[in-house]
Amino acid sequence: MTDALNIRRVVIDVDKALAMPSLIEIAQAIQRCAGVAAHNITVTEVDQETIGTSITIEGENMDYDELVRAIESSGAVVHSLDELVCGDHIVDYVPRAR
Repeated sequence: MTDALNIRRVVIDVDKALAMPSLIEIAQAIQRCAGVAAHNITVTEVDQETIGTSITIEGENMDYDELVRAIESSGAVVHSLDELVCGDHIVDYVPRAR
């Protein structure tokens, strides 16, 4: 459990089967989680059997484990946590100049 952190944003790489669950079903599962204020599901890849998505979720005091359970209970599969923002406010990623 991540209750010691004030999780404000997560970006998760999620795959789903072509037919089910629908993006609406995944969105509904996420919206039911405590602390979720808003989220965005973007299709990033489509092949013959699966659809890859990137899901950005914002809110306050979100429970990452609850989010994963909700997404996976809808029938999708979480592959990775790609961004995690915690604290009193949201800090956006700034690419490092090289």
